[in-house]
Amino acid sequence: AKLLFAYTEATVPKVTIITRKAYGGAYDVMASKHIRGDLNYAWPTAEIAVMGAKGAVEIIHRADIKDPEKIAAHTKAYEDRFLNPFVAAERGYIDEVIMPHSTRARISRALALLRHKELENPWKKHDNIPL
Repeated sequence: AKLLFAYTEATVPKVTIITRKAYGGAYDVMASKHIRGDLNYAWPTAEIAVMGAKGAVEIIHRADIKDPEKIAAHTKAYEDRFLNPFVAAERGYIDEVIMPHSTRARISRALALLRHKELENPWKKHDNIPL
């Protein structure tokens, strides 16, 4: 909790590349827009969702849990609909979906863009650091 607090209060440039899976709270704390990340990119193969398909389907469709064919169909539908970076990009959580071969250039450009970043956190008499 202390690490997360320090990370969210940091005023340095924060650039994120999601290469594989970013689910739930783990996604939130990986310099997402929710904790003031500056630029967020994702590869086309990235999975960004509240949770993995299997877990989500078992909760949403628990009435069908005993039918493996229905569960497989629901899982496939969930993966097709939610487990891609394009949904997150539509909602503004990802700035851009980039190709893996352009990652280094994007990071370089992002750091150049943020070179003179100035950010002041709101004044607080006392921070609420978790103990």
